[in-house]
Amino acid sequence: MCPNNPVFGVSVSQMELFEHVAKVLVDDLIRGKNGLLFTYGVTGSGKTFTMTGSPGQGGLLPRSLDMIFNSIGAYQAKRYVFKTDEKNGMEVQSEVDALLERQRQENNMCIPKATPSRQRLDPEIADMIKPEEAYKADGIDEDSCYSIFVSYIEIYNNYIYDLLEETQEDAIKPKWNGGGTPVRQNTEFIPPQSKILREDQNHNMYVAGCMEVEVKSAEEAFQVFWRGQKKRKVANTRLNRESSRSHSVFIIKLAQAPLDADGDNILQDKNQITVSQLCLVDLAGSERTGRTGAEGTRIREAGNINQSLLNLRTCIEILRENQMCGTNKMVPYRDSKITHLFKNYFDGEGKVRMVVCVNPKADDYEETLLVMRFAEMTQEVEVARPVDRPICGFTPGRRHRNQAFKEELSRKLEERGGPVDKGNNVSSVINHLVYTLPPLPSSELSDPHDDVTLPRLIEALQNRHRIRQMMTEEYNKAAHMMKSMLQDLDNNFISKDNFIHEQNAKLAEKDKIIQNNKAEIERLEKKNRMQEHKIDILQKTTKIYEDDKRSLQQELETREQRLQRELSEKRRMEQRMHGVVSDTQFKWEKECKRRVNAMQLEMQNKLWVKDEKLKQLKAIVTESKTPERPSREERIPAKRSASPSPLPTTTPVRPLHRRSRSAGGEKWVDHKPSSSLDLGTVLQPVIPNAIQVSAPNEKALSKCDRYVLTHQEVASDGEIQTKLIKGEVIKTRGGGQAVQFTDIETLKQELTTVPNRKRKSSEGAPANGDRSDGAWTDVETRCSVAMEMRAGSNMGPGYEHHGITKRRKP
Repeated sequence: MCPNNPVFGVSVSQMELFEHVAKVLVDDLIRGKNGLLFTYGVTGSGKTFTMTGSPGQGGLLPRSLDMIFNSIGAYQAKRYVFKTDEKNGMEVQSEVDALLERQRQENNMCIPKATPSRQRLDPEIADMIKPEEAYKADGIDEDSCYSIFVSYIEIYNNYIYDLLEETQEDAIKPKWNGGGTPVRQNTEFIPPQSKILREDQNHNMYVAGCMEVEVKSAEEAFQVFWRGQKKRKVANTRLNRESSRSHSVFIIKLAQAPLDADGDNILQDKNQITVSQLCLVDLAGSERTGRTGAEGTRIREAGNINQSLLNLRTCIEILRENQMCGTNKMVPYRDSKITHLFKNYFDGEGKVRMVVCVNPKADDYEETLLVMRFAEMTQEVEVARPVDRPICGFTPGRRHRNQAFKEELSRKLEERGGPVDKGNNVSSVINHLVYTLPPLPSSELSDPHDDVTLPRLIEALQNRHRIRQMMTEEYNKAAHMMKSMLQDLDNNFISKDNFIHEQNAKLAEKDKIIQNNKAEIERLEKKNRMQEHKIDILQKTTKIYEDDKRSLQQELETREQRLQRELSEKRRMEQRMHGVVSDTQFKWEKECKRRVNAMQLEMQNKLWVKDEKLKQLKAIVTESKTPERPSREERIPAKRSASPSPLPTTTPVRPLHRRSRSAGGEKWVDHKPSSSLDLGTVLQPVIPNAIQVSAPNEKALSKCDRYVLTHQEVASDGEIQTKLIKGEVIKTRGGGQAVQFTDIETLKQELTTVPNRKRKSSEGAPANGDRSDGAWTDVETRCSVAMEMRAGSNMGPGYEHHGITKRRKP
């Protein structure tokens, strides 16, 4: 398999394809080397047409046969001189044995004879090759005789059948017994007897019992091929009208043996016979049963075809791996008959070529892609190795010298007036010379005293004897002259042989240099391929790194932009928080002033209450000392004090406002969104030692233990409700912080209904502490009412906390 195979387009001719692909295999066949040619591809891609061709466009097979017989046609041995030994070998018979064999075979069977003209050929094979397209091999050994044997087999469902047998059974029909009923009653088909693969003494695989037909012309060989082609298994599928259901193998076997020392007869030595063969294989196309619509037997056929092609690909892959990686894996030749038959070729016993046929249909894209990948892999496999031919040890040019001797003898006879027949041997020439002698007179004796007949006969015989002696002398002279000429020719041949040997030695040295250069070139090419592979890997790695670099740069730019936005947001938040702090400080200063004033009023009220109690006690004590109660008239109205009347002792004391739980001793994260509104109420969460943030971050959480979120929403009554969602900051295993929420406080502002008219402060307040409507008109009274809910307490939303209003002095 050549690593630099050409690619042909749809317009390539059969002659161009043969010249590039099969011509070198035919040259090797004539030189004693084996060859194997595959056609591989998807169903309907043109494999059979490439191998067979059509009238006017002969394929690879008819062109190979034509080139073989154009090259060896003048040097063919007579029929049955070469004979197969039924063990993949050849034997040589003498002329007499071959003549007897021809007569016996002609009596037993009809031998296909060479047709004298193209008009007698089968119309399907006529005019396959034009005369101007004929090829002929160079360097034919003229001192050898050749003979061609052909055989044709098919591998169907992994069974081998001989297509040239006259009693060939159809493999897709069941057998029938003598009664006219099938042997088996079910629908299972019984395959006929398959041929067996065996190994000869040279460890070459062959089909035992396969019929081999000796042919003497390309037309006769192609007729034998076409006779077997008509028996090949084909079927109509959705993809191909005549789809091949089997692998066909047409084997061309060339036997050659050297001539003897005289250059007249074939050397009777079996060890000097060289047998080479060329196998032309038309593989069945790979196909998918879903696309072909196959059913029943067709599915089994397609499965066997695909399995054999898969095994062929597996063998090629392992050969490539062993060759490129230096491994020694076992190649599974025996898994399929097609690979087992050609095991020797893959082991290096011959040159292998493959023609991959491609159908440009879009439907065959996936299968064609697999075919092209397999073809690309086979380019890197080299299996051919040189084969040594046996050395006979005779002087070359024997046939030429024998032919020259016959031509010289014929020329001498022609000069003497004798018959000239260049096609006969020396004995026939001598017989013709005898017929040229003077005829004998009549030797009948009618009278015992006849003295004329006997002297006439004696004279005629003496004349004939004299002519014979003269011819013998001339023949001896011509023989001596011919011997001297032959000696001169031998000397010239010897000198030329010496010169040729010297040139061959120089050529051998040049060949060694060329082989060394080729080995060095192959080593450098392999090294170059490895470097190219490494360069591809480095380029891919560089591309990956550049992509990563670009992505990281983009991410860095994105993060820088985000950081700038966060910094600007932080500055805005700081400015906003400064404003909020100043506002809050101003509000708290006002609140503190208000609370101080309220506290002063409260203390004044307490002092006033104590004074009133003391005055009442003093009055009681004074009244108890007076024995008589004065009359009404005598009673002097008491002077009203500037202070109001004292309250009863049951007057409730205003409870102090309880602060939120947010004012604990822990460090807090006060998460207050920027959208929160300041309600301006008294009940506000005060969280000392807290970090105020508008958005939580890891830095703030890592410094605090507790977390509070201020959330505001509109309640059902239209007022804004504030929720304080509290939790604990917990460290995670990954080094971060998490918040676990544990408490919720709700702050709600509520306004009561106030009448339009204020009550006068001089009317006073009831003794039991109940507040009238006028009591809610004060700002202090309204600010002392708030809503509060704590987690875990028995209070819920909606409970009111009322503060005690101050009592004004009259």
